[in-house]
Amino acid sequence: HHTKTHDHLCAQRNIRGSSSSNSSSVIVCCSSPERFLQGGRGGVLEAKPIKGTAARHPEDPAADAAAAAALISSEKERAENLMIVDLLRNDLGKVCEPGSVHVPGLIQLESHAAVHQLVSTVRGLRRPEASCTDAVRAAFPGGSMTGAPKVRSMAILDGLEGAARGVYSGALGYLSINDTFDLNIVIRSAVFTPRSAEQADNITQTANPATGAISSSISSDDGYVMSVGVGGAVVVQSDPDAEFAEMQLKAKRLLETAMLVQQSQSEQRCQTH
Repeated sequence: HHTKTHDHLCAQRNIRGSSSSNSSSVIVCCSSPERFLQGGRGGVLEAKPIKGTAARHPEDPAADAAAAAALISSEKERAENLMIVDLLRNDLGKVCEPGSVHVPGLIQLESHAAVHQLVSTVRGLRRPEASCTDAVRAAFPGGSMTGAPKVRSMAILDGLEGAARGVYSGALGYLSINDTFDLNIVIRSAVFTPRSAEQADNITQTANPATGAISSSISSDDGYVMSVGVGGAVVVQSDPDAEFAEMQLKAKRLLETAMLVQQSQSEQRCQTH
């Protein structure tokens, strides 16, 4: 089930970082479009935070263009993005040469199959005495998943959220022996855990009333529960209904993919019987 779900995700979404990770009894199928942090040869560090998401309208080019224009001109979405850019500039400044941290791309539109997104690029030159792990430690967890100021925001979230996020909003990728690395932000991801006896074969969706975060899960007959975590940033201009709709949009493709896999399995069982 989880392998088929990952194959469906890769087929539907041509996104950097699509991967499947199996660690003990937890399986992660990740199709994240967001770079947490990359370390290139020569010590160049790059982060590409995403803040700002809007649904695409592939069947209506005019509506699709209007959605993109509204997103990139939104004061609220730009404020979110700029807030995280400032946070990441500060994070990279801890391990980069003075004056080397810069923003070559600020609030730029990226369009994927299902969504338009606002992406910024933050770069800096890692100091010779700072290791790759020093750089990751300075920037983790990704600012786009915490808010700013980072430490205080995490303390508030810890008090509001009902459970630990697990791998969701963490990072997945590689660190190489040649002093390079590339890590994403774990979003747009399905996490599979063994199903307990009391968990039914269905879909459940819960929302945290304090934070608005959505957690969706699907139980199936292969012994695993698939969970999808989604959330959104909150700024002064945020509208609760709009934030909730954005979170549903972020979960939609993953849940649709899982339903396709379940439907296919059900049809195969009927043919077998």
